[in-house]
Amino acid sequence: MSEENKQLVRRWFEEVWNKGRADAIDEMFDENGIAHGLSDDPGNPIKGPSNFIPFHTLFREAFPNMIIVVEDLVAEGDKVAARCSVRGKHEAEFLGRAATQTPVDFTGITIVRIERGKIVEAWNNFDFMALHKQVGLL
Repeated sequence: MSEENKQLVRRWFEEVWNKGRADAIDEMFDENGIAHGLSDDPGNPIKGPSNFIPFHTLFREAFPNMIIVVEDLVAEGDKVAARCSVRGKHEAEFLGRAATQTPVDFTGITIVRIERGKIVEAWNNFDFMALHKQVGLL
């Protein structure tokens, strides 16, 4: 199962993020899935594909050429940890900040729990502070 789970995580980053396929979110993220660490309120994680899609849209519109490189994957049981590098260019409004055309480059780690071939929970720790500094939000 570990190899299959690693393949799902690689596919998630390739299809959902690098290719921008919002329709792939429903294919890979369980309808009751929970994504921690991506909302403004840590006590209120993103739940389900219908709530994840607006988050995805926000990023893909602001950084349409975003590329996420999976640097490392480690799997054990039903969990996969991924260390990633994120690169792109700020080309549209993002959190109230007009496009700066600034390149962005930041890193992150996520731990994903998988059941029945879908992501059911993810704990995300991406360096959004670095991203916000690079586009002038901080």
